[in-house]
Amino acid sequence: MIIVLLGYMGSGKSSVGRILAEKLNYNLIDLDDFIEEKEGISVSEIFKTKGEVYFRKKETEYLKDLLKLEENTILSLGGGTPCYANNMDAILNAENATSIYLKGSLPFLSQKLFKKKAKRPLIAHVESEELMTEFIGKHLFERSQFYSKAEIHIVTDYKEKIEIVEDIILALF
Repeated sequence: MIIVLLGYMGSGKSSVGRILAEKLNYNLIDLDDFIEEKEGISVSEIFKTKGEVYFRKKETEYLKDLLKLEENTILSLGGGTPCYANNMDAILNAENATSIYLKGSLPFLSQKLFKKKAKRPLIAHVESEELMTEFIGKHLFERSQFYSKAEIHIVTDYKEKIEIVEDIILALF
């Protein structure tokens, strides 16, 4: 089985994915890390030197390859992955994949990401929590139609990572 974790930046896809993979004894693949390994440069460098169109094309190509894996795998996506090139449909149509939306509310994500913005190039420029809420709100509005197609929805607000992992396991098995 491939468990596909999707959701907005800061929802816990990578950190929850690590714990979940350990608990279930599954392989863990972070799609952005996988792309960096295959392309030999960082995602931000790909955006800078080759552009977003190139990145999204490669992202879709690698996603489709990974959805064919036969090993038990946790696949953590980038926040935008489900929203491009019919990627969400590819995930939903993959025979051995289950999609899980790690759903954070706008206030929760804004508060969390504003504190950690220095580590996130996409939001490093945002100067106040109010502007962060506006920025994330716009993204969530655009992306929620894709995220909401996931088979399982797990609310992440103010939960410890292990609680989220337990919620996922209960929903799956």
